[in-house]
Amino acid sequence: MVRFDAYQTSGFYDEMFEESGRPRPLAQMLAQRLSALSDGELQRRQKAADLALLNMGITFNVYGHEAGTEKVWPFDIVPRIIESREWTQVEHGLKQRITALNLFIDDVYHEQRIIKEGFVPDWLINSGKNLLKRCAGLDPPHGIWCHITGTDLVRDGDGQFYVLEDNLRCPSGVSYVLENREVMKRTFPQIFEGLSIQPVEDYPEQLLRMLQYIAPPTVGDPNVVVLTPGIYNSAYFEHCFLAQQMGVELVQGSDLVVSDGYVFMRTTSGFERVDVIYRRIDDEFLDPLNFRPDSALGVPGLIDVYRAGRVALANAPGTGIADDKAVYAYVPQMIKYYLGEDMLLPNVPTYVCGDPVQCEHVLVNLEKLVIKPANESGGYGILLGPRATREEHEKYRELIRANPRNYVAQPMLSLSQVPTVVEDRLEGRHVDLRPYILYGKDIYVLPGGLTRVALKKGSLVVNSSQGGGSKDTWVLKNGKLK
Repeated sequence: MVRFDAYQTSGFYDEMFEESGRPRPLAQMLAQRLSALSDGELQRRQKAADLALLNMGITFNVYGHEAGTEKVWPFDIVPRIIESREWTQVEHGLKQRITALNLFIDDVYHEQRIIKEGFVPDWLINSGKNLLKRCAGLDPPHGIWCHITGTDLVRDGDGQFYVLEDNLRCPSGVSYVLENREVMKRTFPQIFEGLSIQPVEDYPEQLLRMLQYIAPPTVGDPNVVVLTPGIYNSAYFEHCFLAQQMGVELVQGSDLVVSDGYVFMRTTSGFERVDVIYRRIDDEFLDPLNFRPDSALGVPGLIDVYRAGRVALANAPGTGIADDKAVYAYVPQMIKYYLGEDMLLPNVPTYVCGDPVQCEHVLVNLEKLVIKPANESGGYGILLGPRATREEHEKYRELIRANPRNYVAQPMLSLSQVPTVVEDRLEGRHVDLRPYILYGKDIYVLPGGLTRVALKKGSLVVNSSQGGGSKDTWVLKNGKLK
């Protein structure tokens, strides 16, 4: 049987157990079911899940990985539970946030009212690495820029969810949400019996509906494609998976051509017009005629067709201006300015080093803070001040002084933990959460999203490329387990 008497909450907020060691009310049934398993059964289920992932070909690529570029997706079989009332609050907060971010992006590329009226500093926007001046004046279909967003949330020691960062360029990971649920059902079906959990399986349908909604208005039955940079991209599995689930073509830039003011796809039976492109290529590689001339991944002339309204792109080029950790710090002001509301889902307190006063505070207190590059992803370039060496502190002081705009700082959070299988026992491991938001005719938030778990003991880095894994995320219906 699985025993919890030796389980340590370790002074962190544990999402399954109270400090007394008793299961939280929402997790009582799950704890009972785990406790009732025979000796070794949980480990056998974990091994079965790992084998299923291998046989299903669920992988991710790691650039520069010594053992090869492709690895089986790391998965932990003990699910994470979120109570429905709490999820409703998160959902409302995410919808508010995405609405304001979309208005901000549109404003940046048009009148820049929020800058002129002093709510966001001019230098912050004009020095943004992802500001695309060629997008000035663009009017995407229905005024929607950020069609697909992955917003990273963390739960601190107070049990409250905070927004850690926004991912609005090409957010990845949603395929693993769907596959995690499928693997759980295949290898551990009895754990679902009698439980009331919100489904995630309709995400591809919701995604396709959103993509069809943004098609040029003159098109009756839009032709949708997924544009991938190719097999060496870290998320190539996801590109294939989503195209297959939606029943649309997966293409590379070489499969598409601009002719007579439209985008066409090469097929064995000739050219087919393309109306909507779900692009998984970064902005600068989309079109060598408008952005990087050395790009072999994009489609020459694509942006001209887009500007003319004859093809739709998701996400719209230029959304990266809001995918900037320095800009993130100003989202509370955006919500107040555009919506006249207070933020429902709080930010983590953030110091922007591009501001001289805040920069000085960071340099003085660097040993107490987490330092992040403004535009990196995957957990790279981060300094955990309280755990770093004196040499590392001095290195980052020099980096910040050399390019203050490129860094932000946040307090080191006490990330919540959840029980995770470690050999023949359960131990607490730190987690974050990436919900996925689709902005089409309505705003849809996938229930739960991707729970990423730091599999290394004591680690706060949850990224799969750096030793992290994932869990199935259960959002309860009606506030309880049946």
